[in-house]
Formats: sequence, C-alpha cells, structure tokens
Amino acid sequence: MPTPTPADRFSFGLWTVGWQARDPFGDATRPELDVVEAVERLAERGAWGLTFHDDDLIPFGADAGTRDKQIARLRDALTATGMTVPMITTNLFTHPVFKDGGFTSNDRSVRRFALRKVLRNVELAAELGARTFVLWGGREGSEYDSAKDVRAALDRYREAMDLLCQFVLDRGIDLRFAIEPKPNEPRGDILLPTVGHALAFISGLAHPEMVGVNPEVGHEQMAGLNFVHGIAQALWHGKLFHIDLNGQRGIKFDQDLVFGHGDLVNAFSLVDLLENCGYDGPRHFDYKPSRTEDITGVWDSAAANMQMYLQLKERAAAFRADPEVAEALATAGVPDLSTPTLAPGEGYAELLADRSAFEDFDPDAAGRRGYGFVRLHQLALDHLMRAW
Repeated sequence: MPTPTPADRFSFGLWTVGWQARDPFGDATRPELDVVEAVERLAERGAWGLTFHDDDLIPFGADAGTRDKQIARLRDALTATGMTVPMITTNLFTHPVFKDGGFTSNDRSVRRFALRKVLRNVELAAELGARTFVLWGGREGSEYDSAKDVRAALDRYREAMDLLCQFVLDRGIDLRFAIEPKPNEPRGDILLPTVGHALAFISGLAHPEMVGVNPEVGHEQMAGLNFVHGIAQALWHGKLFHIDLNGQRGIKFDQDLVFGHGDLVNAFSLVDLLENCGYDGPRHFDYKPSRTEDITGVWDSAAANMQMYLQLKERAAAFRADPEVAEALATAGVPDLSTPTLAPGEGYAELLADRSAFEDFDPDAAGRRGYGFVRLHQLALDHLMRAW
C-alpha cells in the first residue's frame, strides 16, 4: 500500500474532517473537531495542507480577540507539523443573511457586507501564505425564474470579481482566484453551474488572467457531465487553478464520497490526466466522512482518499508504460490527434488545391477502419483491476 507524504501535495478542507454529519433530516453524529487536532491528525497521515472557510476557523461574528486567538493557534499547529495553507475560501452561504446570495443578493446592503467579508479573508489568506482563493457561490442563484434578473446578477458577480482582483493588485498580494461551479444544491439553480459556464464568465472580467476554476468531481457529475473532459478543457484554457476531489454516483444530491468511491473508471482517467499534464497544484479532497462514522472512521476515510489517489496513480503509470497499451493507442490513432490537420504554412487555399483531401479521398475505405477503442478501454480496466 503506498504511503502518502507531503511531496504528494494532498490537502483537505477543515470542513471535511470537521463535518459533524448534520443533514436536512438528522442531527450531528460526531462532536466538533478542533482545528489543532485536525492539523495534527492529517499531518500524521502524510497530508501536506489544510484549507478552510473563514467560519470554519473563526465563528461568524466573533470579536477580534477570538479571531486573533484562533489564527494564532492555527499558526502554531502549522509550524509544529510543517503543514501549509495552500487555499482559503469564504463562507457566503450558511448565515441567514446570505439566503439570497452574497455577491448577487437582490439586497444591495447584503452584497456590500459580502464583499467586506471576503476582503477581510483575502488579507488573512495573504498572512498565511495561501496562493489560491476559492469562491463557491452556493447561494448565488434562485428557485424561481421571476425572482432573479440573471443578467443583472452576472453584472454584480463581475463587479465583485473585478473589485477583488483590483484589491489584490493594489496590495501586491500573490493570490489567484478560482471559481467553483455547481449546478444546484442548496439553491434550485446556481449561477455559473459548470466549468464551461465559469470559463465563459471569466473571459468577460477586467483581469481574466487572475481568475480560474476549482472544479469538483461531484459537482460536474451532478450535471451529468464527464469530469475528465471538464478538467481537460480547464487545462486547455490554462485555468485549472485548484481542484476538489471526491466521489459521486450519478445525477443526485452532492454525495461527497471518498475519492474513487463513486465513478472509479472516471477517477482513474482523471488521475492519469493530472499526472501527465503538468498540473502541479494541490490534490485537494473535498469530501464528507459518512454520517455513519465515528471519529476513527473520519481518519480512516481521510487516509482512504490519499490511498485511492496513490493507487490510481500507480495503475495509471503502469498503463502508460505497457507496450501493449502503446500499440493499442497507436491503432486507435490517439497520438495522431496531436498532429495538426493543416501542414506548416498551409491555409485554406492549399487545402482546396489538395486533391487527396477531397477529390481523391476514399471515404468508404476510411469508414471501414476499426479504431479498437473497446480493446484500449479494456486494457485500461485490466490495469485498474490488476487483472493480469
């Protein structure tokens, strides 16, 4: 069994291991978890980083003394263990004031309060050395089409993002922002519901170079989408600033299972992509230990996330090193897709003059080609299952 180390860059949200397992139908099944214990226990298991919402660390509305004490306790635990804080985010969804959103609430005073809350947390991110600031707009949306002017809401969303970027630039803070998409839950329809929506929105910002995405496995799969495809497009745009790993089985509520405990085949392909694309960011787990678990089960599940990733990493490496896989990839034409369709210096005039591209091309013969995709996929499953 592979052993996690800080070199693997595994990080966990404080809200994950610290989840008390309340849900809409039941009370908590576990006690509160202190931040110092969370840091120590994760470090013991080889984790590298801890992330948090402001309200995870500091109770909403806490006075300055309480805030300073909690930050100091976290700093001391980080120093003692060597753990880091790679990412911070802000809770704009729990308190009733955010019932209609933060940045896009119909109430202007709420929008101003939300911006102040985030700006305060941006400063905390700078103090702790975080490099990424994630924004999940869980309440930015509606249940009723008539209740939200979506065009105006997107104006306000852009206004907020532009202000945050300008604040970071003016203060000289080394920080990027990452939007986390989700289609629904807790709102009936959440704004920027998928990676594609978020990428389109970012292109219209004043500083698009400072804003990327933080896709989550379950969120894209809740929309019936292929998470690996979404990650590949985010990488293609140079916008994968952070990633949330967990497990999901189909289009239903957000399950937040251990990574790989949902769509295992897609998880295998995801790890294969991340380990071969040059992504050097955190492998961040945003899951929830099952409500059935006691505190021992919490730490078992945290370890399971890292073990699953490392095992899939091993399987993916073996898959790529297998000569039979290389032959199957060649038969399928996968490497050929990297060859430009147009020759160097070729334009439409040269293409139109090339009879082999159309007049002399035999589409019937080309149509008889077999690509061998099923054999290739079976080889992937063989490696995943170690069935050889």
